[in-house]
Amino acid sequence: MNMRVATGDGFGPGFARFWKRSYASDYVGIMILLLAYMAVQFFMEPFHRMFFLDNLAIQYPHAEIERVSVPWLFLYTLALPLLSLLLWILLTRPPPHKSHTTLLGLPIALLLSSFLTNIIKNSVGRPRPDLIARCKPAPGTPSNTLVSWTVCTETDHHTLHDGWRSFPSGHSSFAFSGLGYLSLVLAGQFKVFRPRTDFAKVLLTLVPLIGAALIAISRCEDYRHDVYDVTVGSLLGFFVAHFSYRRYYPSLRSSRCDTPYPPPGQEEEEGKKVGGRGSGSGSGSGRDEEEMVEGARQFEIGDEESDVELEPLTAGGARS
Repeated sequence: MNMRVATGDGFGPGFARFWKRSYASDYVGIMILLLAYMAVQFFMEPFHRMFFLDNLAIQYPHAEIERVSVPWLFLYTLALPLLSLLLWILLTRPPPHKSHTTLLGLPIALLLSSFLTNIIKNSVGRPRPDLIARCKPAPGTPSNTLVSWTVCTETDHHTLHDGWRSFPSGHSSFAFSGLGYLSLVLAGQFKVFRPRTDFAKVLLTLVPLIGAALIAISRCEDYRHDVYDVTVGSLLGFFVAHFSYRRYYPSLRSSRCDTPYPPPGQEEEEGKKVGGRGSGSGSGSGRDEEEMVEGARQFEIGDEESDVELEPLTAGGARS
C-alpha cells in the first residue's frame, strides 16, 4: 500500500512567498553591503596618481589629531541618529511596521554610502592636500618632475597609501547619509513641506544637516580634503540617504509623508480581497486593478496636484 505524504506547496514556493512578503531581501542586502564594504576597506589599494613635489595644493601639513576622528564620526552619524530614532519611538509609540521601516533605512543609507565612497576613492586615487607630508620624499627627488609613490620614505602603510584617497570625502558622505537620513525622517514626521508648518519644527529638522555640514567642513580644516572633495562627498551621502528614505516613505510633499508604505505583499492581498468581492468577470477585475493603481498614484502626488484650493464664499454662500 502506497502512502502519500502531504507536503503542501513545497519549500520553494513557500520561501518565495516569504521573500516577497517580508523585508528579508533588505536584511540580506545589508549583509552583502557590509561584507563588500569590509572587503574594499581592508583589501583594496588605491590608484597611485603621479604628482609633482612642487605642487602647492598637496603641500599642507599632516594633522596627527583630527577634529572629528573616526570614533567620533561613528558617534555623531551612527549612534546619535539611532538613539534619536529610538527616543522618537519611545515617545510617540508608532505602529510596529512604522518603527521597523524607519530604523531599517538608517543602516542601508550608511553602508551604501560608505561602500560607494570607498569604491570611488580607491579608483580615482586623488592625492590629499597633505600628501607631501605623508610621503616624506627621498632626498634628491626632483621637484618639477612627475614622480610616483615609490619616492616616498614613509614606512606606515596606512598613513602613506591613504594619501591617495582624497576624492570624495568619506567623513562628509558618512555624515550626510546618517544625519541626512535623520533630517528626512524629521521632515516627514513634522510635514515641513506642507502648508503652515510650525517654523520651530523646520529649524529642528535642519539641526542634523548643520551638524553634518560642520563635520564636512572640519575635513578642510584638517587639510584632509579640499572643498571639491567635501562637496561631492556631502552630495553623495545625502543622495543615498534620500534614496534609502524614499524606499519606505512617500515624498515629503505628500499629505501622507509621515506614514510609510504598506508592508511587502499587503497590496497583493488587498487586491485579492477586492477581486473576490467582485462578480468575477474580467472587466470587474480590471476595474479593481485600476482603482488600486489610482490609489497608489494619489498616495504619491504632491501638494500642487492633490490639494484643491477652495474658493472664497460670497455673502450669499455661493462661491465667487
